Amino acid sequence: MNVISSLKWRYATKKFNDSKILSEDKLDILKEAFNLTATSYGLQPVRLVVISNKTLQQRLKEAAMNQSQVLDASHVLVICVERKVEAPFVTNYFDRVKEVRETPDAILKPFREMLEQKFDKQPKADTREWAIRQAYLTLGNLLTVCALEKIDACPMEGFEPEKFDEILELKKHNLASALVLPVGYRATDDMFADFKKVRRPQKETIIHL
Repeated sequence: MNVISSLKWRYATKKFNDSKILSEDKLDILKEAFNLTATSYGLQPVRLVVISNKTLQQRLKEAAMNQSQVLDASHVLVICVERKVEAPFVTNYFDRVKEVRETPDAILKPFREMLEQKFDKQPKADTREWAIRQAYLTLGNLLTVCALEKIDACPMEGFEPEKFDEILELKKHNLASALVLPVGYRATDDMFADFKKVRRPQKETIIHL
């Protein structure tokens, strides 16, 4: 499949085959794709929780408007954001830059100090909103990778974040749930799989200047 064919193949899966499980190789691809997603300043204020425990999935289903995908999917991916992004978080990133790229401190210092001050001074609500935007970047990337790998997925905003945080004990990891992505393989009787995509024509969505 080429990229366009893959994107036409994918849809927001409404019914998963609960007997088909993602291989470790496929799961590793999704984890690596998540980690390679572009984020603002390269800071990666996002983390991924991977769930493949039916007992836990049942509890999460109840906190996700009882949507069956959460229970029936092979795995549930919960995209989370860091609750606290301040100067030390920024410093740790630049320490990795120095280690990986061997970039001199003299080059890194101005940008590092600017970001340290930015995240220390700006309202926490602004930082949270910024982090959530990064979560959406990772979601979009994961959806495309799923399509290319013939993995079915259903992006979800319809869940109770505070209940997910409690069930998954996310606060002790300094995390808050932002988005949910059940992944696996579509059931053969999911009628939505054969629905034609409904999209605005390109002439309405693309502007050439």
